[in-house]
Amino acid sequence: MKSQWSSIIMWDKCKASLLLVILVIVAGDANDCVPRDFGQGNIVCVCNATYCDELPDSNPKVPENGTFYWYVSSKEGLRLNMIQARMGSCQNSSTDTVLNIDTSKKYQSILGFGGAFTDSAGINIKNLSEAAQDQLMRTYYGSTGSRYSLGRIPIAGTDFSTRPYTYDDVPNDLSLQNFSLAQEDYDYKIPYLRKAIELNPDVKFFSAAWSAPPWMKTNDRINGFGFLRKDRYQVYANYIVKFLDAYKSNGIDVWAVSTGNEPLNAYVPFDRLNTMGWTPDTLADWVANYAGPTLAASTHNGTKILVLDDQRIELPWFVNKVFKDKTAKKYIVGTAVHWYTDSFAPPILLDLTHYGYPDKFILMTEACTGAGTDYPKVALGSWSRGQEYILSIIQYMNHWAVGWVDWNIALDATGGPNWIQNYVDSPIIVNADADEFYKQPMYYALKHFSRFVDRGSIRISITDTDDVKATAFLTPSDQVVVVLYNNNTQKKNIVLNDPKKNPICLELPAYSMNTVIYAQ
Repeated sequence: MKSQWSSIIMWDKCKASLLLVILVIVAGDANDCVPRDFGQGNIVCVCNATYCDELPDSNPKVPENGTFYWYVSSKEGLRLNMIQARMGSCQNSSTDTVLNIDTSKKYQSILGFGGAFTDSAGINIKNLSEAAQDQLMRTYYGSTGSRYSLGRIPIAGTDFSTRPYTYDDVPNDLSLQNFSLAQEDYDYKIPYLRKAIELNPDVKFFSAAWSAPPWMKTNDRINGFGFLRKDRYQVYANYIVKFLDAYKSNGIDVWAVSTGNEPLNAYVPFDRLNTMGWTPDTLADWVANYAGPTLAASTHNGTKILVLDDQRIELPWFVNKVFKDKTAKKYIVGTAVHWYTDSFAPPILLDLTHYGYPDKFILMTEACTGAGTDYPKVALGSWSRGQEYILSIIQYMNHWAVGWVDWNIALDATGGPNWIQNYVDSPIIVNADADEFYKQPMYYALKHFSRFVDRGSIRISITDTDDVKATAFLTPSDQVVVVLYNNNTQKKNIVLNDPKKNPICLELPAYSMNTVIYAQ
């Protein structure tokens, strides 16, 4: 499955009045995708205990001056295929798209990319052989894989568990003497979190509770129209610290905790999702007078607090109200956002949030396809779902987000397990019977960013069009990384114009994800 070849390509486009001579060298150490077509061109890459497609650990090296790297994934079946080419002069014509890069215009610093370690993800990973488990974790967090640098840890159960539970389900246990991690933590979360740390010691984990123990809530239920009781505010803050203590004792440091997953779900009639509602005022009170001071006085005083952890449609009004409380604002470092209502909520809401609070970052903390009324729940090899991912990541990056975090890192072919049958899709689907897993286009959409845009990269200016969406970064090693998506049924000729460099002329395949890298 390894190839090594080089050639001189003469691209003579008479109709477009474009002449380009490129020296092309295809990387010789990559393990290629083993494709499986599930019909209508829906292609996955198959991995098992002994083989998985990957890029070499040293790839990419810093391109030599006058050259660039170009990685391509396409609907037709390319998966991060890499070429090295020389920059050249281009004679522009009316049919060319020119994207202008300005490295002097700098925006937000990037925190990273990642996924969530749910019970369901752990169940599916554990159903593989140990060798296949290792392959899957390397695929995400390894130096030859996606190089994920973030991970989300649910505090107790979610709908992606096999049962509803918290860490203290003994009613009225105000001293939390019955607090304990669940067996699910030891079986399905902690082992894979430790593996992620082993693969990437710089990984940052952040956590969210879907609900407080029911006896702390107004409705005494794990779901439904329930809120944290005022007389339980301190107990719940203590509960969060106990979680941090327990994970620390198991070798897991938690960089940040959010104020709770999707509190708006508590207002949705008949919704069975684990949830706990907040209003902006009650949330500000809890952070300012309980959670913030309790964390600050604990051994976890470096753990950050994220606010909202809910839909973009709630921006900026929700955080506006929370941040009216100056004490709460002091304790909160950023806003966590989910993508599920993005079609109803324009990205200008992210801009308004950033401009209102430029000292508070924005992090996209949950996304998946197959949610709600989207069918089928798992669509193996769906390119359109990969397209949704890459267009969303580009949009979030261009509107001040510091990172983009996927939901379950692995599910089964039904999109579960899930205790309320709320099945969804995942970038990796596990087929335990065959001891293999499938990397979907969604996986590669994320990898086009996570593999190349290191933590500390700065977003820089680039223009784009309706047909070719783009975002660009300057990495800590002074490389320019450009991510492009050709949203066309036909190939598209483009020119990347950085006035400090010779132009880069590309023919983007139809429906293709592209990452271009060159030295500043």
